Amino acid sequence: MSEDTQISFSEFQSLIRTMYMEKDVERGIDGTFMWLMEEVGELAAALRSGSEDDKSEEFADVLAWLTTIANVAGIDLNDAIRRKYGDGCPGCRQYVCQCSNSEKP
Repeated sequence: MSEDTQISFSEFQSLIRTMYMEKDVERGIDGTFMWLMEEVGELAAALRSGSEDDKSEEFADVLAWLTTIANVAGIDLNDAIRRKYGDGCPGCRQYVCQCSNSEKP
């Protein structure tokens, strides 16, 4: 894939499934969740003091591990995203959130 190639969420989830599903199922959701948490920690460190490349790589890693958990759990992320956010903010149903800053949308 070239640098300018776009990849949809569905394509990404399928790619991760193809590359890692056998190992992911063997590891299970609990083990995979621990890897996700490690990557979240690495992302936090990169956000504090990493280069743009470090930040970019850690965001991709977090997304990949989250996608892995969705695959093992049988969740279609594209469908989940569309259902939850396709009609706007889940709290106020607006495309530009109007929820109070004290609320979690």
